[in-house]
Amino acid sequence: MKILVIEDEETMVTALRALLAREGHEVVAARDGPDGLDAAKTTRPDLILLDLALPGLDGLEVCRRIRVFSTAPVIMLTARAGEGDKVTGLEVGADDYVTKPFSPRELIARVRAQLRRAQTYAQAAGRDLLQVGEITMDVPGRRVTVRDTEVRLPPKEFELLRVFMVNPGRVLGRDYLLDRVWGEDYAGDVRTLDVHVRWLREKIEREPGEPAHLLTVHGVGYRFQ
Repeated sequence: MKILVIEDEETMVTALRALLAREGHEVVAARDGPDGLDAAKTTRPDLILLDLALPGLDGLEVCRRIRVFSTAPVIMLTARAGEGDKVTGLEVGADDYVTKPFSPRELIARVRAQLRRAQTYAQAAGRDLLQVGEITMDVPGRRVTVRDTEVRLPPKEFELLRVFMVNPGRVLGRDYLLDRVWGEDYAGDVRTLDVHVRWLREKIEREPGEPAHLLTVHGVGYRFQ
């Protein structure tokens, strides 16, 4: 697996590179926020270890921008132990949070857990039947049932819901959703996505104005739960 380490402390980068290499991972390193963001775009890592205190662009902003185009698991590394920092990190799309100093065994355990979770999401993409809470999707039959009632969805709304249902709980960026549903060559207005989300909410939510399933993550995209 390819792991991107975005960390400005040389000794930490060296230690992480050696630790992850022993696990058989390929390691790519970036030393500041802008370089880390570029590396996330160009190297397409399977997992990202992201320091919170970075020069150029802090870890929270880097994570927020990564989530616009990538679903790679992000584990934040930070010396800050405050609950508020952890919550903020998770809200912008981080998958886990490790406080420095940490034991090598703990970090490897968390890396393994996130890679297993990502594999589970990938496997879900090939399933014929998806279910998240009160919503069920029969993919081959193109049928969606919400609270035991079948709802009809046009093709784009169906594909959009399918992407959400194979990624429950994950923050999905607008660019990522546009690529998956409209295609990488789509050059239209990003507001097209927001309109389709609004239409989808009207069909799956009890209260579309106060959604319980399809939530907006401001500045990033959406999360389905």
